[in-house]
Amino acid sequence: MSELKNAVNWQNAQKLGDILPDVWKELQVKVDRMIEQIGDKSPHVAKEDGIYDDMRVDWWTSGFWPGILWIMHEMTGKEHYKEAAWEWDGKFEQKSIQDHNFHHDVGFQYLPTAVIKHKLTGDTDGLRRGLQAANFLAGRFNMAGNFLRAWNQDKHGWAIVDSTMNLSILFWAAETTGDPRFEHIGRAHADTVVEKFIREDGSVNHILSFDPQTGELIESLGGQGFGPQSAWSRGASWALHGLANVYRFTGDAKYLKAAQRVANYFLACLPEDGVAHWDFRADESLDNEPRDTSAATCAASGLIELAAFLPPSEGAVYRNAAERTLLSLTQKYATWDKPEHQAILLEGTGHKPAGQNVNVSLIYGDYYYVEALAKLLGWKQRIF
Repeated sequence: MSELKNAVNWQNAQKLGDILPDVWKELQVKVDRMIEQIGDKSPHVAKEDGIYDDMRVDWWTSGFWPGILWIMHEMTGKEHYKEAAWEWDGKFEQKSIQDHNFHHDVGFQYLPTAVIKHKLTGDTDGLRRGLQAANFLAGRFNMAGNFLRAWNQDKHGWAIVDSTMNLSILFWAAETTGDPRFEHIGRAHADTVVEKFIREDGSVNHILSFDPQTGELIESLGGQGFGPQSAWSRGASWALHGLANVYRFTGDAKYLKAAQRVANYFLACLPEDGVAHWDFRADESLDNEPRDTSAATCAASGLIELAAFLPPSEGAVYRNAAERTLLSLTQKYATWDKPEHQAILLEGTGHKPAGQNVNVSLIYGDYYYVEALAKLLGWKQRIF
């Protein structure tokens, strides 16, 4: 039993703030152990055995583990986190000059590696690699439909709500280079999210199919949600967090209002413990539907971001909701008592309609948990 668990009865805590400093200490112990356990792997999913898998370098989740390490380095000043994170953007660059499958998710890969590396250390390789990734993403823009093309192969007219989170690399590139074309593309895709992905009630489409020649909207596809008109919770978290980020870069109130609309729907659908089910419309009762802790953590981090842009009385609603969710995750969904388990959180849902990765640990769920806690502790760096 750790010193923390001897000192603090987490289950009796009513507010996250009462235990947050001690949670952060325990998190350092956990991540230090993960460094030894994960080694050079590129983790995505840990199943019942608690062992993270090892995905290819160009898999969309490959930036989240080094992203955790960079946050821990900045928050603690400890060099071993930086050393463990340092080589990842170089791995991406080497893969990019070979046969690869990089696509719309290069923001997820290069923001928490190359971009933060440059921001924290001034590394010129990180700068160059981050700008290359921004150029790559900009090259996926469809001018007829004002969207960033999702995935590769033959789906030329597909766009997904997840890409809202990748827009930050375009806005960063615009600020860094002074070239406004990056911002133009970022705003255009964000406008499409606001106008076509977010429904009137604040729920969100996952995949939209457009005619790639004319840009005309064809249909909504279910994707990782229950169906075309359902409300996939992680899609909502991508939208609310991503649009809050777009507002931070642009100051345009329409993005802030859209993020609030999604956030309000998300919060209205939460169960009592504040941890989202995988889809808010999967079943009328949802009692037997799995949770998605990755949706919960991404949303919590986005809610903290959203709250900071609003007057204190209004923002407190969102910040308090984020803290409620994070307290619940800390008390009920974490692996503090499982030192052999290589992940931080349990009960993530990857792709339930395909029967893939249900009730597992997901590295991006771990990342956004660390990011959200760091924000509450005063972390000022923003990479998404």
